[in-house]
Amino acid sequence: MMRAWTLAILFLLCGSVVATGLIFSRGLAAAVALLLVFVLLAVVHSLLVFPRSIGASEAERRSAVDGRPVVFWRSGCKYCLRLRFRLGRSARELHWVDIWSDPAGAAAVRAVNDGNETVPTVVVAGRPYVNPSPEWVREQLRPSA
Repeated sequence: MMRAWTLAILFLLCGSVVATGLIFSRGLAAAVALLLVFVLLAVVHSLLVFPRSIGASEAERRSAVDGRPVVFWRSGCKYCLRLRFRLGRSARELHWVDIWSDPAGAAAVRAVNDGNETVPTVVVAGRPYVNPSPEWVREQLRPSA
């Protein structure tokens, strides 16, 4: 679980160091502004922007019941961030599995990606799709007519 927070912690630490240096050279206002940028980067690259992750087996079970896609992701992945932000509120309707906190999820992703942990991998009706467009994923949430 700590690996998922590493990038966010690094952003906070670097921002703190740089802001401390700015306090002495350019003043408090510049330091606070820069620190806020680093805090924003830390939040965006943390687990906080994603819906709560569940285990791969639970996600597969829920998907079988409600037909919603399962998204395998990891923190720090720019493609996962793009998918999450472009889905907007629709992201809450998906089943999210963090492959860094769920070994079964990581194994499932490796099984469909030639041994690589390529994310986001979206599974719809048992079929995997690697890095699909957010629009396509949103369409999968609509009930078929």
